Amino acid sequence: MRMSKNNGKVSGGNFFNKVLAGLSIGIVVALVPGALLGELAKALSPVFPGAKLIIDMTNLAARMLPMVIGVTVAMQFGFTPIQTASIGIATVVGSGVSMAGEKGVFAFTGTGDVINAGITAAIAVVIVLLLGSKLKAYTILLVPTIVITVAGALGLFTLPYIKLITEWIGRIIQNFTLLQPILMGILTAIAFALLIVSPISTVGVATAISLSGIASGAANLGIVAAGFGLSISGWKSNSVGTSVAHFLGSPKMQMANFIKKPKMIIPIVCNAAVLGALAGMFNIPGTPMSAGFGISGLIGPINALNLMSGGWSVTNIMMVTLIFVIIPILLGFVFNYVFTKVVKLVKPEDYKLKFE
Repeated sequence: MRMSKNNGKVSGGNFFNKVLAGLSIGIVVALVPGALLGELAKALSPVFPGAKLIIDMTNLAARMLPMVIGVTVAMQFGFTPIQTASIGIATVVGSGVSMAGEKGVFAFTGTGDVINAGITAAIAVVIVLLLGSKLKAYTILLVPTIVITVAGALGLFTLPYIKLITEWIGRIIQNFTLLQPILMGILTAIAFALLIVSPISTVGVATAISLSGIASGAANLGIVAAGFGLSISGWKSNSVGTSVAHFLGSPKMQMANFIKKPKMIIPIVCNAAVLGALAGMFNIPGTPMSAGFGISGLIGPINALNLMSGGWSVTNIMMVTLIFVIIPILLGFVFNYVFTKVVKLVKPEDYKLKFE
């Protein structure tokens, strides 16, 4: 029976990079469909019966994020189908996405803890590498059993401690809401611009602290800054589809680059700071559920218009278009020029993505 191609020999740095790459790809695959079609399907549901099916399918895709992460991480190491499937299942167990109910029923909520999903997948990979080809003919029996139970159990053990990180970050951001609106908007937008390129769930943080009002609007705009800013900064190094996916899908695809080269986020932080200030100045609102999405699926803009005084008036539509689209794009080009041509702190290659 064929074992993994790497024969258990992976350097520490290479191991870390492969896990991050798999994590980034998994997030894109599972979350982008909902980001692209979610709000559109909801808007069409009164007149298009098939919209409900689209919503259900994209929601299911999001729930399957831990499984997809496990599989894409395993694929980075060239594992066999048995090893890959075992890692995928172990990642689901350790992510906390499912809760056991009565009569053997499991309820799947949210996307699970992405950080712990990555940790569980990494643990599962280590176990597979340690086992190598030692099990020989018993591989099909013992690899799934060992990987799922051991890695899954270790993932469940670390889960409550990893969740404390999200809660701790949430408490810090919650303190921002006590500041005057413009300063609060700047800090909140910067925080969410950083969170959206980390393994931490922006939706999880926002809902955990019930982020609403201007703070939610600022959080949305921080993510918008990341989406457009990263797209523009990496335009020369990435394909058109990959570049567009940054703002129509999720900026989290840049997570591996951010962790390896933190300086690449500086132009985006500057963009977020300006947009956050605008959120405070013009009272751009949002809800706890919309705060973590930015412009993906038009969730941020739609919720802002729903909550603004005057609703969907021409003036409000123009303001939201300006702040959520036009200004972030202009700032993206401005700060990209400043930090690549004037200060020369970053280069397009820092944002290059490889999806294999």
